[in-house]
Amino acid sequence: MCGNSLTPKRGVFGKTGDLQTILCLACARDEVTYSGALNGDIYVWKGMNLARTIQGAHTAGIFSMNACEEGFATGGRDGCVRLWDLNFKPITVIDLRETDQGYKGLSVRSVCWRGDHILVGTQDSEIFEIVVHERNKPFLIMQGHCEGELWALAVHPTKPLAITGSDDRSVRIWSLVDHALIARCNMEEPIRCAAVSTDGIHLALGMKDGSFTVLRVRDMTEVVHIKDRKEAIHELKYSPDGNFLAVGSNDSCVDIYGVVQRYKKVGECLGSLTFITHMDWSSDSKHLQTNDGSGKRIFYRMPGGKEITNKEELKGVQWARWTCVTGNEVNGIGPKYSDVNEINSVDANYLGQVLVTADDYGIVKLFRYPCIRKGAKFRKYLGHSAHVTSVRWSHDYQWIISVGGADHSVFQWKFISDRKLKEALHIAPQESLMDSNSDESDSEQSDVPELDSEIEQETQITYRRQVYKEDLPQLKEQCKDKHRSASSKRRERAPVNSIRLHFVHGYRGYDCRSNLFYTQTGEIVYHVAAIGVVYNRQQNTQRFYLGHTDDILCLAIHPLKDYVATGQVGRDSTVHVWDCETIKPLSVLKGHHQFGVCAVDFSADGKRLASVGIDDHHTVVLWDWKKGEKLSSVRGSKDKIFVVKMNPYMPDKLITAGVKHMKFWRRAGGGLIGRKACIGTGSKIDTMMCVVYGWTEEMSFSGTSTGDVCIWRDLFLIKTVKAHDGPVFSMHALDKGFVTGGKDGVVALWDDSFERCLKTYAIKRSALAPGSKGLLLEDNPSIRAISLGHGHILVGTKNGEILEVDKSGPVTLLVQGHMEGEVWGLAAHPHLPICATVSDDKTLRIWDLSPSHCMLAVRKLKKGGRCCSFSPDGKALAVGLNDGSFLIVNADTLEDLVSFHHRKDVIADIRFSPGTGKYLAVASYDNFVDIYNVMSSKRVGVCKGSSSYITHLDWDTRGKLLQVNTGAKEQLFFEAPRGKRQMIPAHEVENISWSSWTSVLGPSCEGIWPVIGEVSDVTTAALSNDSKILATGDDFGFVKLFRYPVKGRFGKFKRYVAHSSHVTNLRWIHDDSLLVSVGGSDTSLMLWTHEVEGHREMRQCDSEESDIDSEEDGGYDSDVTRENEMTYTIKALSTNIRPMAGIKPHLQQKELSLDERQGVVRGSRPPVSRALPQPEKLQTNNVGKKKRPIEDLVLELVFGYRGKDCRNNVHYLNDGADILYHAASVGILYNVATGSQSFYQEHTDDILCLTINQHPKFTNIVATGQVMQRTCLLRLLPYMYGMQ
Repeated sequence: MCGNSLTPKRGVFGKTGDLQTILCLACARDEVTYSGALNGDIYVWKGMNLARTIQGAHTAGIFSMNACEEGFATGGRDGCVRLWDLNFKPITVIDLRETDQGYKGLSVRSVCWRGDHILVGTQDSEIFEIVVHERNKPFLIMQGHCEGELWALAVHPTKPLAITGSDDRSVRIWSLVDHALIARCNMEEPIRCAAVSTDGIHLALGMKDGSFTVLRVRDMTEVVHIKDRKEAIHELKYSPDGNFLAVGSNDSCVDIYGVVQRYKKVGECLGSLTFITHMDWSSDSKHLQTNDGSGKRIFYRMPGGKEITNKEELKGVQWARWTCVTGNEVNGIGPKYSDVNEINSVDANYLGQVLVTADDYGIVKLFRYPCIRKGAKFRKYLGHSAHVTSVRWSHDYQWIISVGGADHSVFQWKFISDRKLKEALHIAPQESLMDSNSDESDSEQSDVPELDSEIEQETQITYRRQVYKEDLPQLKEQCKDKHRSASSKRRERAPVNSIRLHFVHGYRGYDCRSNLFYTQTGEIVYHVAAIGVVYNRQQNTQRFYLGHTDDILCLAIHPLKDYVATGQVGRDSTVHVWDCETIKPLSVLKGHHQFGVCAVDFSADGKRLASVGIDDHHTVVLWDWKKGEKLSSVRGSKDKIFVVKMNPYMPDKLITAGVKHMKFWRRAGGGLIGRKACIGTGSKIDTMMCVVYGWTEEMSFSGTSTGDVCIWRDLFLIKTVKAHDGPVFSMHALDKGFVTGGKDGVVALWDDSFERCLKTYAIKRSALAPGSKGLLLEDNPSIRAISLGHGHILVGTKNGEILEVDKSGPVTLLVQGHMEGEVWGLAAHPHLPICATVSDDKTLRIWDLSPSHCMLAVRKLKKGGRCCSFSPDGKALAVGLNDGSFLIVNADTLEDLVSFHHRKDVIADIRFSPGTGKYLAVASYDNFVDIYNVMSSKRVGVCKGSSSYITHLDWDTRGKLLQVNTGAKEQLFFEAPRGKRQMIPAHEVENISWSSWTSVLGPSCEGIWPVIGEVSDVTTAALSNDSKILATGDDFGFVKLFRYPVKGRFGKFKRYVAHSSHVTNLRWIHDDSLLVSVGGSDTSLMLWTHEVEGHREMRQCDSEESDIDSEEDGGYDSDVTRENEMTYTIKALSTNIRPMAGIKPHLQQKELSLDERQGVVRGSRPPVSRALPQPEKLQTNNVGKKKRPIEDLVLELVFGYRGKDCRNNVHYLNDGADILYHAASVGILYNVATGSQSFYQEHTDDILCLTINQHPKFTNIVATGQVMQRTCLLRLLPYMYGMQ
């Protein structure tokens, strides 16, 4: 745990055990962890290393593991519960499949051991309690429906019984008094509706295949089975006199059957054009009303089924029950301002004049009946996590029974008829909250000097990505179907060899400031790309913090100079605090910034940290970084903030400065109160680039974009001092003065009141000391960072240079890299540890890759370049430019030898032929490859036929054949020197000896493309000189190593993260000892040491994981595979403070039934919703009548338990007196002695996990997590135990 984030380390399996899917965990003392694997083994871990394996603990996957005082209990798919002592030696085994309650296929998902009692939760939604000495007689505490959808619900007409039927093919009878299941029968087809005859003797069940079955209620024996329809039966109703049964189907018909004639069909109702949703009989059994999918309400004469069109005939008709969702009596149950109705079921209580409804949002509502007016007031009740498919009153109206479609739960609600409410509840719209700290005036442009060009360019930089690295898991999930076929094939293992980051050339100065410091030990800390760098200037070595995943934008150092804070780009941006000596993370802070963090600063005592985001409001957050707690946050400004500075005397105060922004903040509770800087009447504030505090808590100093230094007392401007020609980018406070740096390239030392400039240092090439590690590109470079220490002034420039200025004058260049602009061109020398790079910054550079790590030469170009290549003898260097021209220069002096300009678009790749280097192939974005004779300086051939721009070039070893990749992912071949196209079969390409391999296409490198290849391109590849390792770079900044050839899709690899931008190019040097890579936008040149022995020590940069794992990587189990493929789509279930938004259940993608998988075609009826549009006309009777209070419901019992895709979610509480579990969106506390239940009902969607706090100080504290919501803490208070 670092701050408020977790930093992972991968477990090392080694040779102790096979790589397996881990399904459960239990922790013991001394860093020992036990885990249950998919193959039934138990893995014992010591720290992060696998110490030993207990083989054959179970015969199938181990889903649950529970630790207690006595030892450990495990449960698995084999239906067994095994008990182990504290050293994990076996005690006993209980096979539930062989017990009285057992059955074939029983799978244990949760186990809890306390004393001689064991709780077991199964995949089929059962909870058993086992007493060890009576292990063959487990006691069934709870059971419910399991897989599929639960739709069928009926109540007994004379007894307190409820009947349910589900897609799990079971019909169950529940006692509403005893709160128990009293009968169960399994059918051959999924059940979609149910009805009990008026005398309570027969139970009719409508099936999904279009048939219906009638059973005797007393013994569940079959009376008759009839199949007259092909589509699902979704509604059944017995007539009040008991003579007829109406059967409504998706075939748009209602069939009438005579009960006394052994269910002979006696009539048909054919008036509907779409599926039947609801039906009701009249009290005299002579009429039937129906609702259908189009929203029509149709009346029929019974039993013949003739449609009634004369409304006069229906006057005076009384309906025996009201369960239709369309009709004048229920006009008010839908939304007030919409004709769309998501009501699935209704049932009216005529005696109490109350109507209950169930809808697609998981809500049960009570209305008055009749409910005439739209927008009627109601009371709502949450508990179901999915669409409520059906709801019914019990025979005596004491209870309401509701069933949830996807949550499989049966809820029993107690109806409180005598509760009087002073006023009916209704849902009020949520009030919009106004920003109490609006900064409208911060963006006013009038009377403000124009922005400096450099600052304006910086403010226009966007750090937002189309795809973030955080999106990778989701993108891979979306590609599951695509790679499922590939995952079944055995793939070549990842290479044994590895690489380690050795040195980085580059410093991020073009859009950052004050990001360069001396550490406590005299080393230098800064950042480039996604790396925090600690540079030892004496030894010319670097160490790296590699915890970031994207561009680092800011850096601050702790007052003791031992800790560093860095902020990065990201969808959910993080701030990392790390030790610059051990290079280990101390705290990772996340959850409060979007898109990136642009400024950070420590408080003077080092306990607090301020950060600023790059979201639209530039949110300012104050942290207690060690605890990972956010202390305060506030919207900073609409315009960009460049710097945040904490008051060294008052830790609750800070300043933010930026584009036309200067604000003084004071912490107040969980927020910050800000006051704008006062500069006098009639003046507008300038853009502020840097801020420091002075000698008292009230004094502060800021550098402006016009070159002034502003002196402030509190928030009032005292005076301004002209300090530089151009913006003052950096300022550092000394004990007795200040040092400033600006765009003019001058470092200035000032006294403690900014009244006198004591000394200036100009950064010039003439002042460069002999020990410099490179060459200064230009005199007076723009200074972006300044820091003092160890007798020197440390300077960072916009050009990516870090210099150390001695107070006597000499300047030493320590680090440098390319300037702003993408770096694409990279070439390795054929014989020496040297490489060349060319960039959009219009420079060509030569780098020494030996331990001296310096830039040997640099040349400015007229245009930016995208590619370069050494000749085979290393004496010449070809450079392709962005305007379609190319140069050949002397590799030592960089002086021109020859130049050509035959193309108009970018030169993308350039290559000398092997051997003598007689020919030069030049590829352009004009879709052509030109071949030049270097000796005669003439173009001798043109390769035509590409349909897109050229991306990669390779020669064969004879210098006779060219391999070309294009932007359309074509792999083409051309014969040199004329450029004639050749058609070469794929299998023959491997037999050709290639001088180099940088192609990303073809069978031999098919596996380098990731699962999300449509989103992320593999931009570059390089084959080692021994042809064993293929290195690749991609759009996500990953460097990967593959074993060559990489045949088959989705090859296994080793992955390394350091670049923050797309890796544009990489090359192995002549002896394969180093891999060199360049990042496009991060402008860095990285050197990776090639470790042939394959050291497997875990490093942050070494992630040995592939995009997918095939079945041999961790085993296969159908239940685990099914659970892994589950998606918990956002549903619009909600409370009155959450907007009704989401995907309606009937629009969600459903799992195909067995019939549908076998090709049985169903009708047009949606599989979930019975929703109907509201009628256009509204009646207004009952207006002005006195309104009676709405009654109330109290949840009394839930039949169900979520075991299908959860584990370890059944626990004892209060020394075994209570049992805790969950179903739907309800946390349930079951009292063993009384059989009563208490409920936690604050969740709004499916609860997926549950755990209890084991600490003795926090008894009865439970945590539950739900779909798409933050985890909730649930505290079971004593008063809950008494709820009935």
